[in-house]
Amino acid sequence: MTEQEDPNRDRLKHHFAQRVIHQARQVLEVWQRLQQSEWSDAELAEANLRLLRYAERFEQAEHAQLAQGIANCLEASTANRGRLTSSLITELNQLMQRLSRTGLRHGDQFEQTFLPPLRKPVYLALQDRERAGRLAQQMEFFGLIAQPFDNTNAFRAAMLERHPAAILMEIDFAGTGLGLQLAAEIQQGLEQKLPLLFFSHEDTDTPTRLAAVRAGGQELFTGSLDASSLLERIEVLTHVAQYEPYRVLIIDDSRAQATHTERVLNSAGIVTHTLVDPIQAMAALAEFQPDLIILDMYMPECNGTELAKVIRHNDRYVSVPIIYLSAEDDLDKQLDAMSEGGDDFLTKPIKPRHLIATVRNRAGRARNLKARMVRDSLTGLYNHTHILQLLEDTSFRARRESQPLTFAMLDIDHFKKVNDTYGHPMGDRVIKSLALFLKQRLRKTDHIGRYGGEEFAVVLPDTDASTARKVLDEIRRRFAEIHYPAQPKDLSCTFSCGIAQLHEGMDINTLSKQADEALYVAKHGGRNRVEIFAD
Repeated sequence: MTEQEDPNRDRLKHHFAQRVIHQARQVLEVWQRLQQSEWSDAELAEANLRLLRYAERFEQAEHAQLAQGIANCLEASTANRGRLTSSLITELNQLMQRLSRTGLRHGDQFEQTFLPPLRKPVYLALQDRERAGRLAQQMEFFGLIAQPFDNTNAFRAAMLERHPAAILMEIDFAGTGLGLQLAAEIQQGLEQKLPLLFFSHEDTDTPTRLAAVRAGGQELFTGSLDASSLLERIEVLTHVAQYEPYRVLIIDDSRAQATHTERVLNSAGIVTHTLVDPIQAMAALAEFQPDLIILDMYMPECNGTELAKVIRHNDRYVSVPIIYLSAEDDLDKQLDAMSEGGDDFLTKPIKPRHLIATVRNRAGRARNLKARMVRDSLTGLYNHTHILQLLEDTSFRARRESQPLTFAMLDIDHFKKVNDTYGHPMGDRVIKSLALFLKQRLRKTDHIGRYGGEEFAVVLPDTDASTARKVLDEIRRRFAEIHYPAQPKDLSCTFSCGIAQLHEGMDINTLSKQADEALYVAKHGGRNRVEIFAD
């Protein structure tokens, strides 16, 4: 056997690659944490240095290149007396986005280097061993390892040996209410609390739910459990989901004050753009797309309340928080200003920590609100309107950069029969599981939407039709293997898919129409297949 054919060598190479990917995740987790706390680059530099060493040692060129880029940014910050600038934050964020795509999802070229979102197991502390076994088996389909327990001794021993990614604890595990006590006990002394979810066969009263909250519970499932709903919540609690720094537009006619505010926010990893001329505000809003606006009250050409009204006249910016930052200390005038389109009023001088905390809290809530506006409530995917907006934005970039773009439409086969036979709750479970399946197996740069009912849409940038077909066909094949516990027998579902590629001179209406026609061909060609639009 030659060296190239040695399976042990291939396994070793894969193991080394996974070591590098795990360290990349550590860097990403530190980066995310720094978005929510005071900026300190020492921890990030240390984690990144380990990534660079691992990547060079195990010959992972892409990771080494990204780690070196991050190191260069941190060195530039040090040279600037430890100060971050908006350009450095933006560059760091771009590097982190690229790093997140090397392991947390398929690679940019859809290479088969896939790391499930969680590398640790989930502990299942459930009384019913058969239920726990079925749930663990279902979770495996989503790339998640689950370890069931049916007694407290085995659970305690496992906790001493290794902490899990998350815990699902039955409230009455090992006795009435004892699951709550056990959960509270294991969380004591932990510097970082574990994601903890509770389960109860019966609907629970308010005192029980209060006890679950006090025990550290972040979710309480009642009645039935399915893998897709459980995994969806676990991903939210454990996944490194937010890498994009907050973006703040500062409008202040005093260059010195604006620069001070900019430096304070930059030091917290917040990207800023400053205007000293309020008349340029609307153009800057369209270009910069901020999460929040900081506005001076008194400016010579246009005062803050007038500008707030102008901003609020545009529907796109109705929900963008506006914070007045002014030396005005008259409470009545502050309240009047907030009634004119403002959300908060901060008085100069203000402590940096106060300013940073206010901006983060307001911007975070605004992002959450926006996410609810553009996402489907059942699946968390983009809604019909927003996925088409993303398709239009992505098609514009694809033409500008001469890169391929593919649009795919998916439809669950015989879905009406699922609803008629098993009921609408089961239909919802199938829809949610396919949504989660797509999120796990597609890249972070891909856009996934619920087009309507049982129909989904996927925008795949930098991807030609043949590559998209390979990826979506693999997803189709694996999705068909999932079984949903039901009576009189377990349910399994398939989907059909149509794909179209953007060509020169084509608009998005034509592109989506071609994908729909390809889906029609797949449906009428026997279903459970992927078809590319043929002229």
